Amino acid sequence: MNQVLSNIGVSTVKQSQSQAQTLSAPKLNQYNAEGFFDELVDGQTYARPDAEMLVDLINRLPPQELLRRQRSIEQSLYQMGITFTVYSDNAGTEKIMPFDVIPRIVSAMLWQHIEAGLRQRIRALNRFLSDIYNEQAIVKDGIIPKELIDSASSFLPQCVGLRPPSDVWCHITGTDLVRDATGAVYVLEDNLRCPSGVSYVLQNRHIMKRNFPQLFGASRVRPVNDYASRLYGMLRSMVPSHVDNPTVAVLTPGVYNSAYYEHSYLAQQMGVELVEGRDLVVKDDFVYMLTTDGLQRVDSIYRRIDDDFIDPEVFRKDSTLGVKGLMRAYRAGNVALANAPGTGIADDKVVYAFVPAMIKYYLGEESILPNVPTYVCQREEDRKYVLSHLDELVVKAAGESGGYGILIGPHATPEERAAFAEKIEENPRNYVAQPTLQLSRVPTLSDNGLEGRHVDLRPYVLCSSPDDVWVMPGGLTRVALRKGSLVVNSSQGGGSKDTWVVAEVGQPVATVND
Repeated sequence: MNQVLSNIGVSTVKQSQSQAQTLSAPKLNQYNAEGFFDELVDGQTYARPDAEMLVDLINRLPPQELLRRQRSIEQSLYQMGITFTVYSDNAGTEKIMPFDVIPRIVSAMLWQHIEAGLRQRIRALNRFLSDIYNEQAIVKDGIIPKELIDSASSFLPQCVGLRPPSDVWCHITGTDLVRDATGAVYVLEDNLRCPSGVSYVLQNRHIMKRNFPQLFGASRVRPVNDYASRLYGMLRSMVPSHVDNPTVAVLTPGVYNSAYYEHSYLAQQMGVELVEGRDLVVKDDFVYMLTTDGLQRVDSIYRRIDDDFIDPEVFRKDSTLGVKGLMRAYRAGNVALANAPGTGIADDKVVYAFVPAMIKYYLGEESILPNVPTYVCQREEDRKYVLSHLDELVVKAAGESGGYGILIGPHATPEERAAFAEKIEENPRNYVAQPTLQLSRVPTLSDNGLEGRHVDLRPYVLCSSPDDVWVMPGGLTRVALRKGSLVVNSSQGGGSKDTWVVAEVGQPVATVND
């Protein structure tokens, strides 16, 4: 009974503190949360605890000042050449990355939860990759159906038997997270092949510091500017210890790739060479870079080329992007690759549905960060449900990315739903479906002032060993700039925001000048 009374007392205190907080917090003027969970304000538009200074500043700024700063930032982005490529846009492919001036703020407690969940997930995914290309115990034990693996285009028979150092396959990961109507965090998908976007995180932070120096300095934001040095340190650590002064390079498909800006930016920040396949050659199972002084050995490669194109000797024979013999050198242990070839099977959207089972199987733990509930159309029962509820669900193609191959049922026309139904019937293995979540929102500058726009979050994770997993304190907040849209991808009209993770006592705090 005393314990019950104690719990009631704690609950009452917390409720009183929450009410006191609301009464003292500033209210965001002329903003309507419209019943959605908002990252910065509550349902009555009172600032959440870590957002009070930001909301107060927004209220005090003259009406046109936010717009002026927004335009100043856009001009900076243009001058810095921060672009991406949209292959489907006939009007022109090079686009300035859209950016919104209102940052997203993540509390220290929430981030602690996210960080623990991501570390757990990466450990399990690495275990899965090592297992699936070797013993396949998870298949033999009936946790994942064999036909699901065998039918996956991202499962590469050429990688069977591989054993990367420390059994780390995914060194660099970008995991997409969303929050629902209650504020709960879910994993939307994993990106383990060539996850992009971290350069925008670093540049977003740079321009926000410059445009909001006083607010940033007072907000106890955790730093992200050490990402490049951590990435470089990890790439060097992958090289065998007997190699003195290893050479690191970033391998890019070239200037026409959608993420070329990021490839060049990261190479510049790390102080390493940016190379294309034509700049490298394999000799005696070692990789060399062609230089004006002759051949220079390359020991560690951050490759931003998809598996199918990295080595025409093993994968696509018509590829001119990769390096002939690269896989021979890799198998011989003479060059390190991040990420390891074959990681795509772990971010297949059907395999994603089994990650909680992987965590339980390999780690003996429950998932800290749950998946969004997922229907696998290869299962007859799931497929029947999906086909009869297309008007309620989001349907995704297993092998697509960038916002392509998606049907958002509630926003689709009957004709679009019928066309997707035919695709599902024709190739059920290629589709999964999920409930349409009421994604959280953040105040965003629009033609009508501040309006709520839906967001997700892509934190970046570096893994040097199973016990050395670092999560960047922040990540890429992607925002659906079109009113009502749930699609945040830049290729589909989305933009980005700076993400401010609040530091706990004793943690490093970013400064305006660092």
